Amino acid sequence: MKTSTSKQPICLTIAGLDPSGGAGIVADIKTFSRFGCFAAAAISSVTFQNTTGVFGAEHQTAESVRKQVPRVLDDYDVAAVKTGMLPTREIIETVADVIAERKLKNVVVDPVVRSTSGYDLIDDAALTALIERLFPLATVVTPNLQEAERIARCSIQSPESIGHAAMLIRDRGAAAVLMKGGHMTNAECRMQNAELKARDFLFCGSEVSVFEAEFIETTATHGTGCILAAAITANLALGKSLNEAVSIAKAFVHEAIRTAPMIGHGNSPINI
Repeated sequence: MKTSTSKQPICLTIAGLDPSGGAGIVADIKTFSRFGCFAAAAISSVTFQNTTGVFGAEHQTAESVRKQVPRVLDDYDVAAVKTGMLPTREIIETVADVIAERKLKNVVVDPVVRSTSGYDLIDDAALTALIERLFPLATVVTPNLQEAERIARCSIQSPESIGHAAMLIRDRGAAAVLMKGGHMTNAECRMQNAELKARDFLFCGSEVSVFEAEFIETTATHGTGCILAAAITANLALGKSLNEAVSIAKAFVHEAIRTAPMIGHGNSPINI
């Protein structure tokens, strides 16, 4: 029997723990809370990292994840789900099974496959399971360009190739794809002496929406992908359309980068 009486939308994150607090579950929880949502969480892996890099991880078992997630769903009416680091094929299959069994909605899949410092977070078998099992259940998949190259198995060297990669990812089961383009088009802007922009591209149905913000030259980038996906999740839980959720999340992350606390000896967390 459901016992939750909270009027706050409840968001569930299934992801890894970053003990430095800038990414992963801690960042997701803080982001959900910033948008007035109640945060629930299931841990898939305990990573050993800080702002300078990822130094290793101890993964949960699939059985551990299977015991965590249904207990939350038995008790709460979860309005939206975000997945982050799912390190093994068995964990991915378990998460996909639970999402399908419970018919969960507003599922945001952040396909975390490699850290900014170059640490591979999942192997090829896990990536295949992520694509085949979770992508078809997702409301939106949110890869950065490096992740998109690995998923789509193609090189992304131009704005045109962003669209090509997105179509390949959609062909693999994703209903919508948010390609985090970052500074891809800034070389062109520099040639034209134009203002630098950070551009993300949402491919949904036959529509392509472009979301722009001022490009900020900074080392404060730790956790930006997690936080963008978490902000989208929270806004879907609040009843926003996908386009609205992405637009709000983009503005939220931009301001969080602009006001970052600049802590640590590597890439600073942003201000959430």
